[in-house]
Amino acid sequence: MTEFQIIDLENHVTKDVNDGHQNGNLSVIWRDWDKIIKNPPKMIYLTTVFPKEVKGPHLHSKRTSYLTCIEGKVIVIVQDFDGVYKEIECSSEKPQLICIPNNYASAHINVSKNISKILVLADIAWKPDDNEMRNVSFNDYDWKKWDLNSFS
Repeated sequence: MTEFQIIDLENHVTKDVNDGHQNGNLSVIWRDWDKIIKNPPKMIYLTTVFPKEVKGPHLHSKRTSYLTCIEGKVIVIVQDFDGVYKEIECSSEKPQLICIPNNYASAHINVSKNISKILVLADIAWKPDDNEMRNVSFNDYDWKKWDLNSFS
């Protein structure tokens, strides 16, 4: 069984070909030879979260998802099988790959001023009629601490 994980991603400086000044960065999200992802991705997609909005909570009964925030900042809340919540701040400044195994519930909160973008690698491709996603409730989670109206 796949375990919930947070994987720091490699981040490499890129340099201008003419004078060698830093012109950006390259973050490695997945390589087949890293063996970070147990089952190679069958689907890669981009999901967005509007400012001060929450996506989820929901869970996938069959697929494991690996996600990284490529623009903005989100808080990923994951509930394990014991009902314990883990909160992970994910942003483009600190590239991480978060593994959310099948049957783990999660939610994403955008805590930035602009739309946040999350790149997702899934080990099973989504089909419109597969019914493997289920909305859930985090009834005992303290949503008030995220006073979404106060984010700026």
